[in-house]
Formats: sequence, structure tokens, C-alpha cells
Amino acid sequence: MAFNAYDDFEQSERVQKWLRQNGLSIVVGVVIGLIAIFGYQKWRDHHVGHQMLASSLYQQLQGVIDSGNSNAVDVITQQLMKDYADTPYALFAVSERARRQVEDKQLDKALDSLAWAEKNATSPELKALVELRIAHVQLAKGSAQEALSALDRMPANSYAIESQELRGDALVKLGRRDDALKAYQASVSAMGAHASQDNEVQMKIDDLATAGKQGA
Repeated sequence: MAFNAYDDFEQSERVQKWLRQNGLSIVVGVVIGLIAIFGYQKWRDHHVGHQMLASSLYQQLQGVIDSGNSNAVDVITQQLMKDYADTPYALFAVSERARRQVEDKQLDKALDSLAWAEKNATSPELKALVELRIAHVQLAKGSAQEALSALDRMPANSYAIESQELRGDALVKLGRRDDALKAYQASVSAMGAHASQDNEVQMKIDDLATAGKQGA
């Protein structure tokens, strides 16, 4: 019993000595940990609130678009770009503005809008989608080489069906028939085994093959 009592006393002394030597470090560690926890919580609450405000503003924008009030549309879009550029809602708003500009045949303005969207895209997937749209607008302008440049900025196999078809269209414009054929074939391949034989891309392949025979 005496031995056990001494052993317990000795262990207690060692624990107290360790606490005296390391107590400040423990307190500092606990404080830092609490600051990190509460700081993250505050940041998360701010982030969620920021996203919710952007979402609310974007929903407001949809209603204004439907009303046809172009001035209000511009004001809300600019606010999203200025205060919420770090959210996808700003990108959605600017992309919709680009769509309306294309419909109004304002292709250069549409490209300016899409350039902003590309720069501020909040994910690789959204950025690739914007680059696909840039390629569409460039091709509509007759700028086939610029369309290819936009497609080249996209990650490999990103939106493969659409991007490869568009690549084929641009290459046809540039007179690169063989390269266009490869792009169209890649588009059809991306469709999978269930692709219909009379899809639009297959028709483009058939047209190239016919043109090749006639030119031979």
C-alpha cells in the first residue's frame, strides 16, 4: 500500500510539474483553436449570407428581365458584377446579358461580356462553358481562328459533343477539311453507342465525304 501511495503521489507531482512547464502553451493552443473555430464559423456565416444575397438579387434580375425594363436589368447586372463577382450568380447574369447582345447582333459587346465571365468564372466547369460560348460568338462573327483559340482554352474532353462539333465548323471555315472530319467524328464518338445515325453532326460528316469525292 505504501509503495502504491508513493507511486500515486509521484505521478501527481510529475503531472503538476508538466502543467507548470507547459501550461502557457496549452492555454495558447486552446485559445488559438477557439479563435480558429469561431473565426471559421463567422466566415462561413458571412459566405452563406453573401451567396444568399447574390441569389436573391439574381432572382430579382429574372423578374426585371421578364418585365422588359432594360435600365433596371443593367443596374442589377452591374451590381452583381461589382459586389458579387465571386459568386456564380454574377457570371449567370453576365452570360444572359451576352445572350441578349447576340440576339441584338451586338457580337463585340457579347464578347466583352463573355470575357468578363471567363475571367471571373468560379469553377473550371463554368469557365469551360463560357469559353464554349465565346467560340460560338467568334464563329458567328466569322472569326474561325479566334473560335479555335477559345476551344483550345477548354480542358480536354470538356463538353466534348458540342466543342468538337464547333471545332469542326471552325475548321471547315478555315478550309481544313481533314481536321474538321476528325473533329466531327470525335463529337459523334462522344455521343456514345446510342447516337442516331441521322444526327446533325453525322450529316456534316456525310457532307464532307461527298464534297471530298466530288473534289477528287
